[in-house]
Amino acid sequence: MAANSSSTGGKSSNSAGGKQSGPTAEQVVATFQRMRQEQRSMASKAAELEMDINEHSLVIDTLKDVDASRKCFRLVGGVLVERTVKEVLPALENNKEQISKIVESLNTQMQAKGRELTEYRERYNIRLVGEGEKETQGQQAASSRDSEGGGSKSAAGVLVS
Repeated sequence: MAANSSSTGGKSSNSAGGKQSGPTAEQVVATFQRMRQEQRSMASKAAELEMDINEHSLVIDTLKDVDASRKCFRLVGGVLVERTVKEVLPALENNKEQISKIVESLNTQMQAKGRELTEYRERYNIRLVGEGEKETQGQQAASSRDSEGGGSKSAAGVLVS
């Protein structure tokens, strides 16, 4: 008899676990924070690469005005190598183009991540701290004016700092 009651108890806990198929609030927040951090790291990398593009442009503009047979030095893999401007200039232009393509790719990935974040926020009704405080106060004032003591409609959501 004890075996039957324990197996029945196990089934009821499984069915309770089955009803709670969605993630917990902590899991939602953790996933949201991870997605935001991924987007931030993409933005940081894109900004870093933009600075590299600017540096490449500056060097390319400087080297265009210099005699092609003049020697210059280039850092390759931590080693300073002596080359001529004629050899270095095409490599710099190629590097600049490659970096530009990477930045474009990162920007499209950031936009996709932004859309994904927005969808996630809407799906789980995530609000950021400080976001829409004026809206919330205005809604509370309007609902208290409209209905004295009547329960106002509140959406269950997650507040993220």
